Amino acid sequence: MSYKLTDIELSEPLAPIELSTEQNGVGLIARWQGRLIGFEMIELSAGSVMTVERLKALADERFAGRIVVAKLEEELRERQPVEEPALPSLSIAICTKDRAQRLSRLLSSLDRVRGDHSFQFVEIVVVDNASVDAATREAVAGFRDVRYVFEPKAGLDFARNAALHAARGDIIAYLDDDVVVDRNWLAGLAKACRENPGVGGFTGLVLPYRLDTEAQIFFERRGGFGRGFARREFHRTRFDNPLHPVGSGTLGAGCNMAFDRALLIQLGSFDEALDTGAPLPGGGDLDIFYRVLRSGRPMIYEPQYAVYHEHRETIPQLRRQYWTWGLGMMAFLVKSYRTDDEMRAQHRALVRWWFYDQLKALARAARRFRGHELRFGMAELWGGIYGLAGEYDRSRARIQAIRERNP
Repeated sequence: MSYKLTDIELSEPLAPIELSTEQNGVGLIARWQGRLIGFEMIELSAGSVMTVERLKALADERFAGRIVVAKLEEELRERQPVEEPALPSLSIAICTKDRAQRLSRLLSSLDRVRGDHSFQFVEIVVVDNASVDAATREAVAGFRDVRYVFEPKAGLDFARNAALHAARGDIIAYLDDDVVVDRNWLAGLAKACRENPGVGGFTGLVLPYRLDTEAQIFFERRGGFGRGFARREFHRTRFDNPLHPVGSGTLGAGCNMAFDRALLIQLGSFDEALDTGAPLPGGGDLDIFYRVLRSGRPMIYEPQYAVYHEHRETIPQLRRQYWTWGLGMMAFLVKSYRTDDEMRAQHRALVRWWFYDQLKALARAARRFRGHELRFGMAELWGGIYGLAGEYDRSRARIQAIRERNP
């Protein structure tokens, strides 16, 4: 199973999309005058052709409304020009471990967009999180104006905090090493900063980098990291969701996020007992989103601030990812329950809702004989049970041991 990932520009004449004999579907990334407006996955016969007529019909059905919105926004900007405020400075932080090839791919994509901004200055900081050899340092040396920082304590939030304190920008944007940035990534972040001065942070769109395997296709069909193509604003409270902001996963994904750097320092930085690597590879982004909103500063989801993520290639890898999602979610909730007395009732309610929702999804998968759905759902549920049963405390003990070995 393999899908052809194709970027189409709807403001220009379309061309048919031809599949190879190994491809049985298309992942369409749609743009209007360069602006990202939609993503659709269409199953086709292997080796077939998606005609221009079918593309036009799909555009009319799925993308027409977003094109209208894009046109209206552009017309409003032209009719009511406003003086653009000066932008702050920006640090781009990449935390990586033993992935020199993927790091080089990401740095190459950043090289292609570095001139497309109006920030006071832009710097790139690569934090090598205890890699076992010199390949990461050598990869950084192949690019201009990239700073290298070595963090000997293994754990993603150790690396994020090292970047936080090494950075010089007013805004710090974190990228995982398994993404590449869209051509509008930097301009999209500049747009979000310009239109929303004073917010605490930003998240952005995450699209698939490739859809070459069954696991990658299944993950994207199950929702992936996508949060849609409409800008969204998140505040401390929501009248339509009494559990907000405890369910902070709705804000975005940690592979593409940015913050007011001074605010993160004020909040005490990332919790190093979350996102620790193999034992607990999750929860750190949920925790920092939650704490930013609880501080009273809003966060913005901006779809033009977009990246492409390399999804897990195999079914066992994907099953483990779902297990870690459950694990990280519950570790975050346990930590937040203990540290935020005012929201304890909401934390208890979210735990109850989460397990009920997981069990409902398992029942649906069983009734419909969907084997992968059932296995992935069971993995996430078991991860949640294990996470609730003391994973945050186990992680804190592991982190203390790491600190003692690396004073």
